[in-house]
Amino acid sequence: MKKRVVVTGMGSVTALGHNTAQLWDAVKAGKSGVGKITHFDTTDYACNIAAEVKDFDAKAVLGKEARKMDRFSQFAVAAAIEAMDDAGLSAGSYDPERLGVIIGNGIGGHTTEEESHKALLEKGPTRLPPMTIPKIISNIAPGNIAIMLNAQGPCYTITTACSSGTDAIGAALNTIRAGQADIVITGGTEAAITPFGIAGFIVIQALSTGFNDTPEKASRPFDKDRDGFVMGEGAGVLILESLEHAKARGAHIYAEVAGYGMTCDANHLTAPHPEGVGAARAMKLALEDADLKPEDIDYINAHGTSTPLNDPLETLAIKKAFGEHAYKLKVSSTKSMTGHCIGAAGGIEAILTVMAIKEGFVPPTINLDEPDPKCDLDYVPNVGQNLKVRAAMSETLGFGGHNGVIVLKEYTE
Repeated sequence: MKKRVVVTGMGSVTALGHNTAQLWDAVKAGKSGVGKITHFDTTDYACNIAAEVKDFDAKAVLGKEARKMDRFSQFAVAAAIEAMDDAGLSAGSYDPERLGVIIGNGIGGHTTEEESHKALLEKGPTRLPPMTIPKIISNIAPGNIAIMLNAQGPCYTITTACSSGTDAIGAALNTIRAGQADIVITGGTEAAITPFGIAGFIVIQALSTGFNDTPEKASRPFDKDRDGFVMGEGAGVLILESLEHAKARGAHIYAEVAGYGMTCDANHLTAPHPEGVGAARAMKLALEDADLKPEDIDYINAHGTSTPLNDPLETLAIKKAFGEHAYKLKVSSTKSMTGHCIGAAGGIEAILTVMAIKEGFVPPTINLDEPDPKCDLDYVPNVGQNLKVRAAMSETLGFGGHNGVIVLKEYTE
């Protein structure tokens, strides 16, 4: 029998707030976190909007250690501290050798990399900031978390583009099932709203460029007028714990992590498979791993990027995986509010899926004014709905053909 794994704590930093309570309240209200980019001058950019984290004071949260971290690490550590506090795990209350850290990240320390490269070109190699490498490498986010919280168990980064956060949670689930840790700090982090990051996605025509004057309307998954995704940033971190360990210490349990599936399309660098077969198979594998049937799922937190290619193909994949039950599901894209946070997306969306189960409330897909005819499922347009959610799925699909899916369910004895 598989070891049962539960969620006992959550933490987040997003465009909708610096903690999970703020994130959830904003999502319930259908609030957009998208606005004009303030991190750099966008005069020459076709896209000048993003879902930036506002007024984040890393030093106030992390102290002097903040200066040793790139923004993506700062987000991750701040979210991890909140999650550990939420789980009631303070220093000395856990065995550090049985505490792991597995964090998803797609891009690494873009801000540091760009600033250091500029210094190299303008001032020469001897003037490169000395912390450049330790700040940009993608594994440093879980490394910083481990140092801050004395986590001496398995510690590494998952990098599968937009599936990174989900795949990290799946890896954490399997790490606990395998008996390699009792607790794993997991989720995703990203901070790629930079000149290079935005320009890079513009040139492959992935970002929305038609809503610069109405930023809050730009992320519109499944809508016929969508024209690309909106970049977001932040972190979403969950505490996964073996059920026996959580019960032994009297932990509050939010939900159970029941299953995980991952596949690769092996088809295209940036486009999803035209028949949605890889995504559909990942969903089926996650259901199988959870020992659930399609009709046991009440809600899907969709990848829902608001790109012309993704949304109809994701819809097709859901139909392939769920058959007729696809039309009975509630499906929503919270990226309509948080933006697309790349490696952090899976962590943030897992938190929102847990909250949907806990509170019996399905988040909306905002800006869904007229659905694309190829997108014909119930996407919970514009206003969230009260619904008892017995089990739910969170799925993410990444460049390179990566598909990651987790199944969460209501915790019962």
